Amino acid sequence: MADGKINPSEVKFIHKLAKRMDIANEEVIALFNHPQPSQPIFSEVDRITHFYKLILVMNVDNETHEKELIALKNFGLKMGIRPIVADQILKKVDSYENKMVPAEELLKIFKIYYN
Repeated sequence: MADGKINPSEVKFIHKLAKRMDIANEEVIALFNHPQPSQPIFSEVDRITHFYKLILVMNVDNETHEKELIALKNFGLKMGIRPIVADQILKKVDSYENKMVPAEELLKIFKIYYN
């Protein structure tokens, strides 16, 4: 999407994200046709949770592509997640076989960089 065009892999990624967030395909299509401004996430816990869900969606197919990493970090920046924090979380995710990082581990990372 960085080039102003949406390619099939980006559409697939968006639909995966929507599915994981229980958003109907009709809603996704409606948003493509009539984009809405995003709403800021104010709670730190909500931002951490939302960012982690994006990581899980990215890893749902057990493949991580450079475009997905770039998109993830851009989403993180818009949510106030520092790039170094995103990198630390991604490293931690890779250290777990099932890609599921315990909540305590995520919070440790955030506490290091935000306190």
